Amino acid sequence: MDDQNCIGDNLHMRDPRLDKLAAVIVDYSTNVQPGQYVLLKGEPIGMPLFEALYERIIKKGAYVRFDCQPDSFRQTLLTHGNEDQLAHLPDLLMQEVEMMDVSIGLWAETNTKSLTGIDPSRQGKASAARRPYMKIFMERAAKGELKWCGTLFPTSASAQDAEMSLSEYEDFVFRAGYLHLDDPVAKWKEIEVCQQKVADYLNDGKKEVRFQTANGTDLTVNVEGMQWINCAGRENFPDGEVFTGPNLNAACGGVNGIVRYSFPAVHKGREVDGVELVFERGRVVRAKASKNEDYLIKMLDQDEGARSVGEIAIGTNYCIQRCTRNTLFDEKIGGTFHLAVGAGYPETGNTNDSGLHWDMVCDLRTGGTIEVDGELIMQDGRFCHAEWPQPEND
Repeated sequence: MDDQNCIGDNLHMRDPRLDKLAAVIVDYSTNVQPGQYVLLKGEPIGMPLFEALYERIIKKGAYVRFDCQPDSFRQTLLTHGNEDQLAHLPDLLMQEVEMMDVSIGLWAETNTKSLTGIDPSRQGKASAARRPYMKIFMERAAKGELKWCGTLFPTSASAQDAEMSLSEYEDFVFRAGYLHLDDPVAKWKEIEVCQQKVADYLNDGKKEVRFQTANGTDLTVNVEGMQWINCAGRENFPDGEVFTGPNLNAACGGVNGIVRYSFPAVHKGREVDGVELVFERGRVVRAKASKNEDYLIKMLDQDEGARSVGEIAIGTNYCIQRCTRNTLFDEKIGGTFHLAVGAGYPETGNTNDSGLHWDMVCDLRTGGTIEVDGELIMQDGRFCHAEWPQPEND
């Protein structure tokens, strides 16, 4: 038995934290109801969590379609597929995104670097092909017609990226979601109330947010008329952020300045280091990186919307303190902000359309600030208002 099986390889050996995670996602995050159509998808290595989720959903009286494909299938398509195959979007997928009530995605990888040898332009074509799917998905989610949640099943591959043993990584993952507590849902409801104070402040007629760091980041984002969203475990799990989309219709174009990112920007398993983006009127006009710059440029050039900004957010999960090279966790680090190039979320008021949505994280904990309409709200990764989210040991 290899070390991956320490988390359980069947119903009888399943780690009890997986059942707790399944209960949170099904009952709280997506609130699955009898008769709903639920899509459950991910990789085979996540089977212990799939089993827990499937059992919970069935007991709720919902219908499940289980889509379980190894990442090697995508690698084969990107390596050997012709142009038509790369650009193909199955009609069945388009029908499904119009009718499903809940989508639960599971990230569980055996090799996080499996696509690093693929020509970036081919990855860009495959990503751009999903643009119509993403547009409908986000529009239905914004209307409340579709609930979705993405989570992670800890694997040795992800643990290696995080420079941890598998058991250490499992503990990190479950603690980030407060699954070590007797009642994690109660904790997330408490977090939701606390984060709502941040969202309420930002939604109270605020117009401009400025991010600055000691390494040269100086970014100004127009958020006038946009909606800030409180993320407390409903769509991502674990969670912990407040986000919006920039007002790309503003006279200034919405986003201007420079961001020098603190952590590696990871997308589709490809790690891009030392990313620096310069924005003018809401679009990336210059981009460079110390590693995999060619991949960065080709992702930004995949379609018209890829160089525009879809999201700006503040990380508020102070239970996550270190970079793990996994965006699900890194973008939530308390005392950071992240910006996503590509598709925006319509519920924020941003309707940028793209097959890309790439979150990149900037650390504010060492000399960083956030100002809103000239008022300092964060210094060195800590909110200036005591009643807003604060480090766990305070």
